[in-house]
Parts: sequence; C-alpha cells; structure tokens
Amino acid sequence: MTANILDKYSEFRALVAAQFSPKTVAMVDDALCFACEHLNGHLRYDNTPLVDHGVSVARIVIAEVGLGRNSTIAAIIHDVVRIAMQKHSDNLNELTSYIRQNYGDEVLGIALALCKISDIKLKTSKEQASDFRDMIVSYSEDPRVILIKLADRLEVMRSLDIFPEKKRRTKSWESLNLYAQIAHKLGLYSIKSELEDLSLKHLEPEAYNHIVQELKESEEERMAFIERFLEPVRKLLDKDGIKYHIKSRTKSVFSIFQKMRKQKVSFKGVYDIFALRIIIDCPREMEKRLCWTVFSHVTDLYTPNPDRMRDWISIPKSNGYESLHTTVVTDDGRWVEVQIRTERMDEVAERGIAAHWRYKGVKQSGMGAEEWLRHLRELLEDTTSESIARRFESKPSTGEIFVFTPTGDIRKLPEGATVLDFAFDIHTSLGAICVGGKVGGRVVPIKEPLKNGDICEVLTRKDQTPKADWLTICVTQKARSRIRAYLREERMKNARLGREELERKLKNWKIDVAIDEAVAYLCKHFKIRSGNELYVHIADEKIDIFSVKEILTRWLSGEADEERRQAAAEVEERKLRLREEREETAPRSSDALIIDEKINNIEYKLGRCCNPIKGDDIFGFVTINAGITIHRADCPNARRMRERYPYRVMEARWREGAQGAFRITVAVTAADIPGLATTIMDVASKELKLSVRGINFTPKGDGSATAQLTVEVPSSSVTDTLLHSLRRIKGVKNAYRIN
Repeated sequence: MTANILDKYSEFRALVAAQFSPKTVAMVDDALCFACEHLNGHLRYDNTPLVDHGVSVARIVIAEVGLGRNSTIAAIIHDVVRIAMQKHSDNLNELTSYIRQNYGDEVLGIALALCKISDIKLKTSKEQASDFRDMIVSYSEDPRVILIKLADRLEVMRSLDIFPEKKRRTKSWESLNLYAQIAHKLGLYSIKSELEDLSLKHLEPEAYNHIVQELKESEEERMAFIERFLEPVRKLLDKDGIKYHIKSRTKSVFSIFQKMRKQKVSFKGVYDIFALRIIIDCPREMEKRLCWTVFSHVTDLYTPNPDRMRDWISIPKSNGYESLHTTVVTDDGRWVEVQIRTERMDEVAERGIAAHWRYKGVKQSGMGAEEWLRHLRELLEDTTSESIARRFESKPSTGEIFVFTPTGDIRKLPEGATVLDFAFDIHTSLGAICVGGKVGGRVVPIKEPLKNGDICEVLTRKDQTPKADWLTICVTQKARSRIRAYLREERMKNARLGREELERKLKNWKIDVAIDEAVAYLCKHFKIRSGNELYVHIADEKIDIFSVKEILTRWLSGEADEERRQAAAEVEERKLRLREEREETAPRSSDALIIDEKINNIEYKLGRCCNPIKGDDIFGFVTINAGITIHRADCPNARRMRERYPYRVMEARWREGAQGAFRITVAVTAADIPGLATTIMDVASKELKLSVRGINFTPKGDGSATAQLTVEVPSSSVTDTLLHSLRRIKGVKNAYRIN
C-alpha cells in the first residue's frame, strides 16, 4: 500500500525532493502514508480522496509561498487532526502524541491552529469582516499558520466547482472579504488577485464572464498596440546599449470590475487595462542614471501626465519600494502607464517586501493584527527558512479576544472581559438585566472571564438592575460608563422622589416652613452633606419619614426658638463658611477638589453648559440642593458665577488616573467635497478608534459646508489629536470644539 501511495503522489514527491534534503523527503513520505491511513474513506464533493486536498495545499506552500519542511508536513496532515477533533475521537491524544514524536511540536502546533481557524463560524457580514479577519490572525501565533491557511483557501477556490451552490457563494464571500484582504496586507499580490478573481467568478458570474470575454477579444489588438508603442522605445534603448527586458501586466478581472462599477463605465471605458514595466539589468551604482535615461526616452517619445509621475528612486518608499512611474498619452489619445526599475528593484517588489497595500497608499493602524501582518510581511524576504517562526513574536494581537453570539455575530473585547462586559457590548439594555451566561454549554456567573473563540449566550431576568459592585467586574469602558450613568440616574430619580415625599408630608402635616429651611435643619440634624443626599435617604427609607415630623415639630416649638433662628439662617451661613474656606485654602492647590468618577463622598455633576472633560481647566460651583457642579474655566457662565457668587466657587482639578467617556461636539468648516462626511467619520472611528455618536453635515450654496461631529473621548489631549487629524483632511479649513 505504501508503494501505491508514493507512486500516486510521485509528482509532488519530485517537487519535495527538488527543494529539500533526503531526510525531509523521508519525513514527507511518512506524513503522506500517515494521512492516507487516517483519511481512508473520507472523500471530497467530487468523490476524490480528501487527502488530495492536503497534498495540493502542501504543493502551494512549497512552490507558491516558499515555506519549509514543517509547514509542508502540517499542510498534509491538518485534515487528520481536524476530523479527529470534530468527532471528539477517543484516540486524539494518541494521534497528537504520534505527530509530536514523529514530526515535532511545531508541526502539531501549526496543525492545531489551522483547525481552530477552520472551526470559526464565519458570518457573511461586511460590517464585521474586519473583526473576523482579526480573529483569524489572532489564532496564528506561529506566523506560518496564516500563510498555510491562505494556501488552503487558494486550493479550495481553485476546486470550487466541486462544491454545492450555497457553499460556493459562502466560500467566495469569505475569500473576497477576509482571506484576499489578509493576502493584500501581506503583499502576496498574486494570491490576493487570484482569490479575488475566483470569488468574482462565482459571486458575479455574468460580469466575470463578460470581462474575460472582452479581454480575450481585445488581446490581439492590445498586443499589437503594445508592440507599436514599444518599437521606438526599444530603438532608443538598444542604441544606448542598455540591457533590459519588458513585461506587460494586465489588470486582474476583479480590478477591472471594480473600476467599471466605481466609474460607471463599460469595459472599453477602462483605459488602464495594462501597464508596461521596463526592467534594466545593470550594476547597482548605475541604477539611478539608467532609470532616468529610460524615463527621458519614454517622455521624449510620448507626452507625460505630470500629475501621474511618481519618483520612488530618488526617495524610496518607507517599505523599500523603488521605481519610476509615469503615465503617457499616444498620438491617438490612448493612455499607458510605464514603470521603470532595475532587476534588483523588481525582485524586491515581486517578492512581497514592498507590500501591495502599502504600495497603494493605504494607511495602517500600526496596532494589533495590523502591526502583526506588517511585521510578517517584512519577514517574507526569508520565507524559505523555518527560522521565520523563531524570529517572530508569538502574539499577533495583544490584549484582544473575539467572542461569538449564538447567532454567529462576533464581538471584539479586551483580554479579561467578562460575561457582563459581553452583554453590555451587545446592548446597554441587555447588560442592565444580565444575570449570567452560558458558555460551552455550562452556566457561568456574570463575572466569568471569556476566552478567545467562546460562544456566549447572555442570561437575563426582568427584575435585574445594575449594582455598584458591577464596576469591579467590568473591564470595558462602555460597560463601566453605562453602569455609572444608570447609578447616577437612579440616584437622581430617588432624590426627586424623596423631595416630593418630603414636600407632600410637610403639606399634610400643615407645618408652615420653607422647604429650604427644613432641609438645611434636617441635614444638620442627621449630619448629611447635601439636600440631595437627604432626599435619597428618605426615598430609600434610611430615614423614617415620621421621625422627620417629630424632629421638625420640636424644632418649630417655642422650646427651640434659638435653634430655629439659627436654622433659618443656615443657607446664608453655609455660603459664608464656603467663602471663608475658599479664602483660607485658595493658595494651596493641594486642597482643591479632585475630580474622579470613583469619588463616593462628594456629590458633583458635570455642567451641561460647557461639558468639561478630563484635561480641561475646571472649577467647582456649590449649589444649594444639587451638590457641586463642575465647569470649564472658559465656561460662558464662568464670569457671572465668579462675580456674583465668589464664595460658592471652589478650586478643582482632575485626578491623574481619572477615567471616563466624555461626550464632545466638534465643528468642522470645509469645502463641499463629495465623501467628506465619510472621511471625517473614518478619521474619528477607524484611525482614532473613538465612539462616534452622530454627525450633522450641512452643505452651503457657496461651495462650502459645515459639519458637527459628536464623539466620546477619554481626555482633552485626545480632543486635540482629533482636531489636528481633522484639520489635515483635504478640503477642511478649520476644526474646533464647541460647547
């Protein structure tokens, strides 16, 4: 049987023998026999052996990606591990022990990671595609995993005709929106383009077939035009004795489809169907001079478009990409893009170091999965070596986990997030009534930490409400801010109920006293700091309302005239004390009120007239019944408050470690450019990762426009960053914060 297996895959074994040592060939032969034995009887949709898939993936891994021995063996056997895990096979431990003993820990680790990615229940949702891509990357602690997975998906797409219609469309969507994008960011342009074209073939078959047919029909004319275009160029280059060769690159079917759809033109309306690349063979010291010589010849023969000239030879791109680009027009009005580079420059670009996504000018976040992909792209220069894994930091996405809802939606959360965080991330109202969750079929409490890939079902109860101790359970800012908001709202509601209860009782008891005087006396009697706190105690029944009647009756009797007179002046006395304390402590900044949402002993709220946020210069203003209100130093009402009530003004500052989500509104004045509102939203939400609460974009008749953007920020420094980023957008004249 072994001989039959080896004979069947002789072509693949010849490829292995041409690339690796005899020892590696022997290990690969053993892996082939191992896979055939354990996958015996497992067939693909066209009734061919499933092991053929693993062998085809391994062929791509060697020939098209350029990975080594361990990656090749992992590609061959990964279906063996996947099926054993799915069936919860009794011999799974025996199986993994065999792989570890015969092929090593690295092969086993790669195979297990590939199985994890295969188990992800992907959902066809454009809105969540980015999170799914990040999750796929998060499972790839060994960087070879994501490269093998791309090879695996490429093999599936090449064989897609054997799948049922529904699976063809699902896998095409995943390939287009997830895997092609990962390949794009890695600079694996050929894999990316093939995945896109194969996806388009099944998602938009009519458009795909139309473009393919047009390319075939126009190929002869296109090649004839290229020859006419190049003939005078070749003469000048040959005359100068320059060694060169020329490549012509036709746009991918998907790229043409996108341009037709974006520009709303027919196939004939796409003018840059192809580009010409003149590649010079010369010593490195002559590169610049000869590239500019060729550039001069091309632009002497044809009229260049100065707006499309790109010089990445004098100043190479940050990723090392070097080339001269120009777009010229022929006498009959046809535009042609010409790229001029040397053999060395072309090799660097073709091998993926100059990643295509950076080449196109796409910005990266520089964090998490994006940074990991960028780092991996840089290491692809040495993809033939297994040392790529040893040179690489193992964690691709720090501090993030991905958790699924039972319906397949994915939520990105920080490491350490709990069931309660997950519930609030789905919806505020769901988090408010959460009593626990169900993870992996078992019921867990709200404080249960979640792991990457968990499927969590939130359990609720209608009578559940947020509690103060929930703040110690949650780690996400969204959950904590919603809990605090609920607690503040409940406190204010209880204060209103308590005041209404006190006013109603005073009326029923026929006690003739002003409510402010009664509150001032009761606060003094119960040693309570503010009227609101008194009202809350009454609403919570911490103060017996009938004892209040007795206290007020005794206070208003003749036996307590002096005490009553003192209480009647309590409001003014409090004002006087505040003024004296202010004067005594003004020089000492350390006595200022420290603003931090964690404070429990001092009741305060942020002024709605100026919306202060962490980092703003602030002061406190003492109210009679509502505690202390915090205002910005430049608040529109600041001058009036300081002049009329100086004794009620308190120094205040933010605690260094204060945290919170502060809502601000930013005004933007700009030229009325199409898509500007979307660009503004992208800068806030995608680049700066801020929570956008709304945007109001108003075009004016004079070609200008105004926008008001409402976002949540953690501090004023982030506000400054946002304003700076907005001002850098093309067409924006100014951006500033408004109250």
